[in-house]
Amino acid sequence: MTGFAHSVVSRTERFSGRVFSVVTDRVTMPGGGAADRDYLRHVGAVGVVALDDRGRVVLINQYRHAVGGRLWELPAGLRDVQGEDLSAGALRELAEEADLRAGRIDVLLDLHTSPGMTNEQIRIFLARDLTPVPAAERHDRTDEEAEIEVRWVPLDDAVAMVFAGEITNAAAVSGLLAAARARDLEWAPLRPADTPTPA
Repeated sequence: MTGFAHSVVSRTERFSGRVFSVVTDRVTMPGGGAADRDYLRHVGAVGVVALDDRGRVVLINQYRHAVGGRLWELPAGLRDVQGEDLSAGALRELAEEADLRAGRIDVLLDLHTSPGMTNEQIRIFLARDLTPVPAAERHDRTDEEAEIEVRWVPLDDAVAMVFAGEITNAAAVSGLLAAARARDLEWAPLRPADTPTPA
């Protein structure tokens, strides 16, 4: 590991939207020069591996326009509520997308989704002690979420779906594999829900 500290000489914003912006940073390089680096600045996200007492996880299937099709995923969403605790955001997404509440939530892993092109970071939680949201209190899903399909899948079957190429969403792949490994280690790798995120 070298001791060189890259620094940003200048930043140009190319696009600004609700979820992300596109910027070009001019960054100092070890050889004495500087280079332009384009990337997406993202608000971040949270996701949930929801595991019931029968060893099943909740998967959702929804349309993703960027890939032109439907993907199997974990309940997840943006960190776009000002001041919201990450675990609270994860529980909100679990309720909105899967109609579930959790009595216990722990940190499973932190993930940079694609660090070559974005600073997006997602924290994946493990949620247990699940109960359904009462019908009268359920979230009214709109847009792509209106067509969400919710499926309960044994955790080992979900892992098999990963290796079969049936689950390709990065957060889902990472979360499911991490959950299976954590289960095999009797949950020793889990961290408290309020653990600070990496810098």
